[in-house]
Amino acid sequence: MNPPLIFVLNGPNLNLLGTRQPEIYGHETLDDIEALCAETADALDLAIDFRQTNVEGELISWVQEARSMAAGIVINPAGYSHTSIALMDALLASDLPVVEVHLSNIHRRESFRHLSYVSRAAQGVICGLGPHGYALALRGIAGILAQAEQD
Repeated sequence: MNPPLIFVLNGPNLNLLGTRQPEIYGHETLDDIEALCAETADALDLAIDFRQTNVEGELISWVQEARSMAAGIVINPAGYSHTSIALMDALLASDLPVVEVHLSNIHRRESFRHLSYVSRAAQGVICGLGPHGYALALRGIAGILAQAEQD
């Protein structure tokens, strides 16, 4: 039997990790985070499909694709957290467990970052723990899936 597939989706500018504002986002690259996610998923008997885009419509299309392919979504929507009602709607329509991740603590930053539309669609939100937040998000999804199996 194949392990449950989790889409790990990353929004705009995350391709610049490691060089963009390392004082906020750290020195790890997106490739480093993908490797951490793959290692964590393997330990949890999950499979991942790890993606990044700078295009809002593409991110929404991936969420829609997840509806028929994935068991859950881990998403770092980056700047779209605070602006994209369409992304929130797509996540709500997915009927999948969603965990939102942010590398920085969005509540300690500029006030416009305090509101995340994506949070309305997420069962959990992890912020401020750097790349480790992704590993925690995958553990959270694994727990949600295990609980659903028992119910």
